[in-house]
Amino acid sequence: RNRNQENKHKNIFYNLGKRAFWEEVSGYDENLNTIRTYQVCNVFEPSQNNWLLTTFIDRRGAQRIYVEIRFTVRDCSSIPNVPGSCKETFNLYYYETDAVIATKGTAFWMEAPYLKVDTIAADESFSQVDFGGRLMKVNTEVRSFGPLSKNGFYLAFQDYGACMSLLSVRVFYKKCPSVVQNFAIFPETMTGAESTSLVIARGICIPNSEEVDVPIKLYCNGDGEWMVPIGSCTCKAGFEPDNGNISCPPGTFKSTQGPGLCLQCPPNSRSTAEAATICVCRNGYYRGDTDQPDEPCTSVPSSPRNVISIVNETSVILEWHAPRETGGRDDVVYNIVCKKCQADRRSCSHCDDNVDFVPRQLGLTETRVFISNLWAHTVYSFEIQAVNGVSNKSPYPAQHVSIDITTNQAAPSIVPIMHQISSTMNSFTLSWPQPEQPNGIILDYELRYYEKDHSEMNSTILRSQTNTARVEGLRSGTVYVVQVRARTVAGFGKYSSKMCFQTLTDVKQFLLLESSLRTLVVLELSLRADMSNCPSPLGCPTHFSGSPGMKIYIDPFTYEDPNEAVREFAKEIDVSTVKIEEVIGAGEFGEVYKGRLKLPGKREIYVAIKTLKAGYVEKQRRDFLSEASIMGQFDHPNIIRLEGVVTKSRPVMIVTEFMENGALDSFLRQNDGQFTVIQLVGMMRGISAGMKYLSEMNYVHRDLAARNILVNSNLVCKVSDFGLSRYLQDDTSDPSYTSSLGGKIPVRWTAPEAIAYRKFTSASDVWSYGIVMWEVMSFGERPYWDMSNQDVINAIEQDYRLPPPMDCPSALHQLMLDCWQKDRNVRPRFTDIVGTLDKMIRNPTSLKAVANIPAVPSQPLLDRSIPDFNTFSSVEDWLTAIKMSQYRDNFLNSGFTSLQLVAQMTSEDLLRIGVTLAGHQKKILSNIQSMRVQMSQSPTTMA
Repeated sequence: RNRNQENKHKNIFYNLGKRAFWEEVSGYDENLNTIRTYQVCNVFEPSQNNWLLTTFIDRRGAQRIYVEIRFTVRDCSSIPNVPGSCKETFNLYYYETDAVIATKGTAFWMEAPYLKVDTIAADESFSQVDFGGRLMKVNTEVRSFGPLSKNGFYLAFQDYGACMSLLSVRVFYKKCPSVVQNFAIFPETMTGAESTSLVIARGICIPNSEEVDVPIKLYCNGDGEWMVPIGSCTCKAGFEPDNGNISCPPGTFKSTQGPGLCLQCPPNSRSTAEAATICVCRNGYYRGDTDQPDEPCTSVPSSPRNVISIVNETSVILEWHAPRETGGRDDVVYNIVCKKCQADRRSCSHCDDNVDFVPRQLGLTETRVFISNLWAHTVYSFEIQAVNGVSNKSPYPAQHVSIDITTNQAAPSIVPIMHQISSTMNSFTLSWPQPEQPNGIILDYELRYYEKDHSEMNSTILRSQTNTARVEGLRSGTVYVVQVRARTVAGFGKYSSKMCFQTLTDVKQFLLLESSLRTLVVLELSLRADMSNCPSPLGCPTHFSGSPGMKIYIDPFTYEDPNEAVREFAKEIDVSTVKIEEVIGAGEFGEVYKGRLKLPGKREIYVAIKTLKAGYVEKQRRDFLSEASIMGQFDHPNIIRLEGVVTKSRPVMIVTEFMENGALDSFLRQNDGQFTVIQLVGMMRGISAGMKYLSEMNYVHRDLAARNILVNSNLVCKVSDFGLSRYLQDDTSDPSYTSSLGGKIPVRWTAPEAIAYRKFTSASDVWSYGIVMWEVMSFGERPYWDMSNQDVINAIEQDYRLPPPMDCPSALHQLMLDCWQKDRNVRPRFTDIVGTLDKMIRNPTSLKAVANIPAVPSQPLLDRSIPDFNTFSSVEDWLTAIKMSQYRDNFLNSGFTSLQLVAQMTSEDLLRIGVTLAGHQKKILSNIQSMRVQMSQSPTTMA
C-alpha cells in the first residue's frame, strides 16, 4: 500500500490467536529507529497456534502476488529451560475471496480453507538483546503465490511456538512499464500467473509511422521486464526518425517508408509543404514514367539540326545532327513522319504503308535513316522529331525539323506473282498484276522462260503489250521456268521470282494421269476420314497395335547411355534463343522460370524453363533429363508440350510450353465457385483425353493429381509431371509396373492395389482420375480433408468412398464411384470415360440432377465439406472453415455477429451485404441450411 493508505489504516492486522499472544508493541529496527511490530514469544506453553490476519487486500487485477516479510526470530537454544516445542519458523497462508468477510473477533481463522504459501525460516536468529548496541538480526524473505482470479485476498501468519517479531509486511505485484520500442507504443502490462509466464502485449505504431511486420508485440516476463520483440513500425513516407517521427521540412522529401532521412529536392523540383513524399517538378520540367523520385526533373529536347538528304531514284538517305539541348536526359530518340505531297506542296497526306525505313521509322537511336519504295517524280516532306522520356508529358509537340525532297525517275517495281490461265500440250497462257509501284506508264512487259532441266542461259525472250501472254512452241509434258518484268521510259524493273508452269502431255498419258489423280483423291479422303478423331499424328498408330510403321514408345531407362535417349527424343535448343524472365516456382532439381523462346523462322513464345541447379552429379543430370526424354515422345493437345532442352551450356534446361494459369488445384481454389458445371466437365474431358492417349501408348502416369495438371489461358488442361511415370511392358496380358524399391506414394490419389502391392496400371491411373474429378468439382478441396494417410487406407479398405462435393451432379459422382471400384478389371477405361463425358457435354440436362448428401451420414467417412456447427464459437471461425473468410467484414459490419443470426439469413441478405458471386452464394446458403438442421437437432445449443 502507498503511504496515504498506511496512515489511513494504521492497523491492518486482526489478532486472531487462540490465546491472543500476538501483541502490537513498540520496538527498534536495526538502525535504532522506533517502529511498531507484532510480537509473540509464548515458548514455554505447548501446542501454540497463534494467528495474525490482514485486512482484505484488493488484487487490482494482478494474477501473481509477492509478499516481502521482515522479521526477527529468537534462537531457541538461547532461552533457558525452553521445552522441545519451541520453534524458529512460522507459516504464511492466503485466502482468496470476492468480498470482505473477516472482522475483529471473528473465528474466521478457524473456518476458512487457507492455502499455504510456505513455512518461513530465519536465515539469521539472535540469542539476546543488547539495548545499548545493535539490536536483533533482521531477516527479509520474499514469497509469491498465484494464479489469483477473485477480487482480493487475506494474508495469515501462523505462529506455533516461536519467539519472533514481524517488523514489516510489503505486499506487491510486478508489471512491465509502458514503453516505446521499434516505433511502437506498448501499454503497461501486468506479469502472468506464474513466475515463468510470458504475457503478450500488442503494440500500436506511434504517430506518423506504420507497420512493417504484423502483429507487433512484446513479451512481458515474470520479473516485469520486456523481452522478445516481434514486428516493428517504421516512419511513413514524408517522415524521418528523431526521438519520434518528425515531418520532412519544406524543400525536402522522403518517398518511401523506413528509417531513412529526408532528402533535399532534386534539381528542377520543389516541395512547399511539410511531410512531402515527392518533390513536384517546376513548370516546364517533368519526370518520366520510369524515373525515380530522387532523380532530377527534366525537359524535352530541342529540335535536330543540320538535316541533309541524298536522293537516289525512289529512295532517300536522311542524316542530321543531335539537338543542342537534350533536356538533361540521355534517352533521346528520333521519329520520322513521312508525307507525300502534291507538286504545289499545298496538300500532303501520310505516306503509303509499303514505304520502308531502315533500321526503323520510330525510336531511332542513330542520326541516319534509309527510306525506300517511294513513288518516282513525287514530292515528299519528312519531319524528323527528337523525343525523350518526358516528351509525352509536355503539352507542346515534339521538337522537329522538316525537309522536302523530290524523287527521281525510276524503273517500275517487281511484278509480285503470275497465274496460269490455260494450258495445252505445246503452250500455256499466263497473266499477272501491274507492279505495285509502276513509277510511270508501263510501256510493255518482258517474259523470260526456259525448260526446268536446262540452264538459264538457254532462255527465250517474249514481249507483251498487256499483262497477259500466250507462250507457244513448247514441248508437251514439260515444266518451264518463267519470269516477267515491266518497262517504263526509265527502263526495265527487276525480274519477278521464278515460277514453274507445265504443258499437257499426249491424250493417252493425260487420261492415265487423270485416273491416277482420281485414285489419289479417293485415298486422301479415306485417310482424312480415318484421321478425323486422331489427336495427333504421333497418337494415331497406337490404334493399329502391331501394324507396320506403328510409333513405338521407348523407355529412356532402357538405354545403356541415357544421354542417347535425350539426343534422340528431345531437340537441342541454342541457349541464345532462350530468355529467362522471372522465377515462378521450384522443382526437385532446381528453379522453374517463366521466359521467352525465339527459334529461327518462328514467332517468339512464352515458355516454362526448368533448370538443373549447380553442383549436380551425373546421376542427377540423367534423372533430370529423363523427363524430357519421356515428354519428347508425346504429341497431344492435352499433354504438356516439350519445346526442347539445353544441354551444351549451363545451366542445363528443359523448355516446355508456358501454361498461364498454373497448376489446376491452386487455380480452382483461387476461382472457387466461378465456373459452370459444363466448364468443369470440359476441363475433366481434356484431362481424360490426354490420359487416353497415354494409356493407348501403354504408358502409366502413377502421379495423376490436380497439382500435376496445368491450365492455359483458354482453360485447356494438360497432363504434366512425368517424374513418377514408367513405360508398361505389354508382353503379358496384365501390363504393370511394380516398384520393388518402395518409395513415397501419393496415398490419397493412389489405387489400393498400387498401395498394397506396388502394382501400377492404366486402371490405377483411372482410380487417380476419379480423385482428380472430385478435386475439380470441389474447387481444389484436399481429398479426404484432414484424415491421416493410414486413416484413408483403412477407410478405402472398408469400402468407404468420398461423398459428392457440394452441388455435384449425380452422374459425375457415379462416374467417380465407377473409377473407385475395388476390382481394377471392372473400372472404366479412359476411352469409356472420354465417351461418357462427351455425352454429358452434348446433353447438359443429364447434369441437372444433383447428388444428395445425407444430413447424418451412415458411414464413418463424413462429408467434411459441411462442417459441424457446434464446433464453432464465432461467425469468423465458421466462415474460415467453409473457406469464405473473405466475407468476414461483410457479415460483421452488417450486424450478423452471431451464428444464430446467420442461421436466419436468406439469399437476399447475402446479396445485400455484398456476396454477389453465384457460386459463393450457393456454398454459403448450403452451409446455412446445414446449420439450421443441426440447430433443430440440438435445442440446447440453440438456446
